[in-house]
Amino acid sequence: MDIRFDGRVALVTGAAQGIGRAIALALAGSGARVFVADIDRGKLEAFAGSAGMTPLVLDLADRKACHEAIGAVKAGAGRLDVLVNAAGGVRGQVGGAIEEVTEAGWRAIFEANVDGAMWLAQAAAPLMRQGGWGRIVNIASGAGLRPSLTGIQAYTAAKHALVGLTKQLSQDLGPSGITCNAVAPGFVRSNPTTERQWQSYGPEGQARLVASIHTRRLGAAEDIANAVLFLASDQAGWISGQILSVDGGRS
Repeated sequence: MDIRFDGRVALVTGAAQGIGRAIALALAGSGARVFVADIDRGKLEAFAGSAGMTPLVLDLADRKACHEAIGAVKAGAGRLDVLVNAAGGVRGQVGGAIEEVTEAGWRAIFEANVDGAMWLAQAAAPLMRQGGWGRIVNIASGAGLRPSLTGIQAYTAAKHALVGLTKQLSQDLGPSGITCNAVAPGFVRSNPTTERQWQSYGPEGQARLVASIHTRRLGAAEDIANAVLFLASDQAGWISGQILSVDGGRS
């Protein structure tokens, strides 16, 4: 299967590192013109400059800024075909008792993982409808399907919400030729947060986690990027509203 994106325009959030960066590189390597967004200006601009992509510094909690980012893509390329909402994460939080959850902490995780995906999809929909073709791919998590390994209540709830949003957008946008799917990654050591989580397990915990995976290995960012490329392709045109677990197999 030859997956190409020649002539297509894509926007990838969370592209300053990890999974988002791998997705942006994979799309560009398959012919797409790629805009990349992240809140970390330094890392984003360094990556975009080295990869020949257009950077958009973006706070996903800001609805106006999300709409302006889509406007910048339209102004720069005249179209938007693929939106990948890869930004998210735990915002530096760790698991704890429910009594310890603060309102600010709860909202911060929802803003990063759900709000931005909604605002960007909202802004992108008219542009994709205009072209009669679109692909929205959300990066969810195994934590959107079951309790999270992180033990962070807000993260589990937010990823479940993102799964629900994916299915609703599929129904709403499907008649316009726009599909919406999500990839639910397993454990991938792709950024400082996941690296700290991995180290916190210690040798025995690490061995148990790997033993619970059918393929007996952790994932790589490129494994997730490969799944996104398929869901964003012409070949996946009759796949929508689906959550694809890319986790090496879990029992």
